Amino acid sequence: MNNATNSTPGFLLAPTRFVFFTGKGGVGKTSLSTATAIALADAGRRVLLVSTDAASNLDEMLGMPMSNQPAQVPGVPRLRMLNIDPDAAAEAYRLRVLEQLGLDASDDERKTVREQLSGACTTEIAAFDEFAALLAGEGEGDGAGSGYDHVIFDTAPTGHTLRLLSLPKAWSGFLAGNDRGASCLGPHSGLKMQEARFNAALAALSDAKLTTVVLVTRPDPRPMQEAARTAEELRTLGLSNQRLVINGVFHASRPDDPTARALEALGLQAIAQMPDALAGLPRDEVPLRAFDTVGLSALRALLGGGAIPASAPVALAAELPAEPLSRLADELAAMGHGLIMVMGKGGVGKTTIASALAVGLVQRGHSVHLTTTDPAAHVAETLNGSLPNLKVGRIDPRAETEAYIAKIMATRGKALDEQGRALLLEDLQSPCTEEVAVFHAFSRVVNEARSAFVVLDTAPTGHSLLLMDATGAYHRQMLQQYESSSNAMHLITPLMRLQDASMTHVILVTLPEVTPVSQAAALQDDLRRAKIEPWAWVINKSIAATGTNDPLLKARLAGEHRQAARIAGGLAQRTFVLPWLPESPVGVRALEALAAFNPV
Repeated sequence: MNNATNSTPGFLLAPTRFVFFTGKGGVGKTSLSTATAIALADAGRRVLLVSTDAASNLDEMLGMPMSNQPAQVPGVPRLRMLNIDPDAAAEAYRLRVLEQLGLDASDDERKTVREQLSGACTTEIAAFDEFAALLAGEGEGDGAGSGYDHVIFDTAPTGHTLRLLSLPKAWSGFLAGNDRGASCLGPHSGLKMQEARFNAALAALSDAKLTTVVLVTRPDPRPMQEAARTAEELRTLGLSNQRLVINGVFHASRPDDPTARALEALGLQAIAQMPDALAGLPRDEVPLRAFDTVGLSALRALLGGGAIPASAPVALAAELPAEPLSRLADELAAMGHGLIMVMGKGGVGKTTIASALAVGLVQRGHSVHLTTTDPAAHVAETLNGSLPNLKVGRIDPRAETEAYIAKIMATRGKALDEQGRALLLEDLQSPCTEEVAVFHAFSRVVNEARSAFVVLDTAPTGHSLLLMDATGAYHRQMLQQYESSSNAMHLITPLMRLQDASMTHVILVTLPEVTPVSQAAALQDDLRRAKIEPWAWVINKSIAATGTNDPLLKARLAGEHRQAARIAGGLAQRTFVLPWLPESPVGVRALEALAAFNPV
């Protein structure tokens, strides 16, 4: 059933108990999931809105602080919001495991266990544990998933969410019959005691009467392709009850406006040519709105449930206070070598910016390694070709995990007997081994930048922050290990190289919209706490220079200028801009044009 013309979106008509909103970063998952939760609560349902994204901006949208306990949303009596905080979940998990040691455990034993549970994989499984409890209907009071008519999940960008949704199956299989030894999380009983919960979570996810996955996309080929891949992967995990939402559908009101015509034509073409995996799904279309989806009135208006909020007038400057991308490439090329980390919220164009900078550096006479930590890995598609002196790579989680396991078996497993090797291999099948393997690959890339240019297209913010957590945990572990050693003064960890402003240059990419700018600012704060100072910001897809007269686009243009002024007013040390383009910059030649080199 195509619900594109129905005033009430299809996903609101008969929602299941659990509803997941997922998709490529930047497509509007948080806005739509929050608007859905508000609409259901306004209709008299008891609703819990859950964020599984480490970089969520639900607090800004709803004007209330995030909490790892269900909190009442002001103005929506039947709605509560919960943020699955990875750090808080990890500490609670550690305390549960420590409680099992008993009163006679020594301080050294407790210290050893806490150290074993300090890594990134503990953080992942602990956060997942809370997610599984909601699906299993466990908990007490407002924290119990069983106490709500609907639990709406605002998820992290696709790659991270696919991993989250695959974990019930992965951990259930890993724990089945595995009651020996310890995994990378430390004492195995910390996991075994949750086995029934994981099995219940898996059953809930697989039940079409209980769980719906809403695939969110924009009317654009790339997020549609990713949504199609996600649809197929979720089906293999047993999540077959799926819907499609195309968010931000634009219809021009000024046929004589070339920008508006081009934007509408691109959207209609993408919808007409959507992949087969999406074409057969029940579908809803949500129109592009002139307002930012911040605050209850805007969120209610997003799905047609309230009056459109009025926006304050703004005086439009002739152009944004930012320099072209070619100037950024010039400044980076003058460094001679180093790590260029392109970071930001999903969907802001990190891959395009990273690829353009890599091509621009090659234009300026340098050899460059362009690689990515993003599970979606679109670098090769964006380049769509080759260039001398440009090496393209990818930190592939599956390949890195296989290589890591082989290395451990060849070293630590070499002296073990057959039973010991079998136990070690069984331990290494733990899903969290992937986090360790990806960190080791990342460390190699960081080291490579000591003598060459490495441009790193990172995963969306939340996933990248987990990688930064792993880097910090390794740094602390090494400092502790060598604190009394004569080699301590010569120790250089990957975190130290990221903190070295002469070697590492972090580029934050944002769209000129309130949510991406706020998330970039929050990411900048996180990086600064790790003593990593961002070097520049890039405002991508600016329509300020197009001269559009379309009323809706002009209304959005006012918001763009507000965000540009906000960035220039103290957020960024230097700012660069890339205009909105009627065609996606795919291919080496198109990327060369973005960072055009004009030698004097």
